[in-house]
Amino acid sequence: MKVFLDTSAFAKRYVAEQGSDKVMALCQQADSLVVSVICLPELISTLSRLVREKKLNLSDYRMLKGSAMADLADVDICQLTPGILASVISLLESNQLRAMDALHLACALAVEPDIFASADHRQLAAARKAGLKVVDVS
Repeated sequence: MKVFLDTSAFAKRYVAEQGSDKVMALCQQADSLVVSVICLPELISTLSRLVREKKLNLSDYRMLKGSAMADLADVDICQLTPGILASVISLLESNQLRAMDALHLACALAVEPDIFASADHRQLAAARKAGLKVVDVS
């Protein structure tokens, strides 16, 4: 089973929060995990914010960053192409999405996963509308 994780879902592998158990179960069932090229920068942004807010110490940040980097070596990363950028524009024009959420969704549509996982309800609605099978990990 090919599973596409947006950053809100991928982050739940490293930050224990509601939905983390769903993400871990999906990852265990998956034959293939896919993320977009922006997943790592968004994850690092989230972890850095947690450090600034003193919700995560620097040592834990370094450990989580290292784990994420190691995990990404075994994950398929969808790169940006002109076709994906065209899809992003179309998704933005026809859905209430933020730009980065449309980018995740366009990548997912390009790789045709069996499951699209996210914690973002607007993104999940757009994914459903586009014909993807979705899993809400919020």
